[in-house]
Amino acid sequence: MKITRHGEKVAEINPIKTGEAAPDFSLTDLSGNTITLSKLSKPVLISTFPDINTRVCSLQTQRFNVEASKHEGIDFLSISNNTKEEQKNWCAAEGVDMTILSDDGQFSKAYGIFLESTQRLARTIFVLKDGKVLYSEIVTELTDEPDYSKALEAAEKAE
Repeated sequence: MKITRHGEKVAEINPIKTGEAAPDFSLTDLSGNTITLSKLSKPVLISTFPDINTRVCSLQTQRFNVEASKHEGIDFLSISNNTKEEQKNWCAAEGVDMTILSDDGQFSKAYGIFLESTQRLARTIFVLKDGKVLYSEIVTELTDEPDYSKALEAAEKAE
C-alpha cells in the first residue's frame, strides 16, 4: 500500500488487515504505566499518527480525546513515536488527558505501519476486540484526517 504526503510517495507499507489477529504489544503511557493489549477487556480503538506536533495529528488526537470521554465502554489509545516529553508537552498545552503511548518500533513494525523513509508511523485507525482486528483504516495521504464516524461506529458495535 502506497503512502503519500501532498501526493508524493513517502513509503510502501503492508499493514495488518480487518479479520486478522492483532499482534499483542506492551507500551508505556505518559504516567509510566504499561499498557498491554491482551490485558484490555473492552474493545480498543487505536489511533496512530506520524507527529503529535503537526496540525492533522493534533486534530486527530483532540477528536479522539473528546470521544474517549464519551465512550466508557471503549479503550482509546493514541500512539506515535514522538518522545514521551514531546507527548507530555503537547497534552499539557492542549488539555488532552487520554491514553497516549510512545512507540519504540515494536507496535508499528508488528502492525506493518512503520514508514521507513520518515521513521514515523502511518496515520491509521484500528478497532480491536478479543485479539482480532474488527476495523482498520489506513489513511494513504498523510495530510488527510481519518474517517472518525466509521471508526467510532465500528468501536460502538464491538461494545
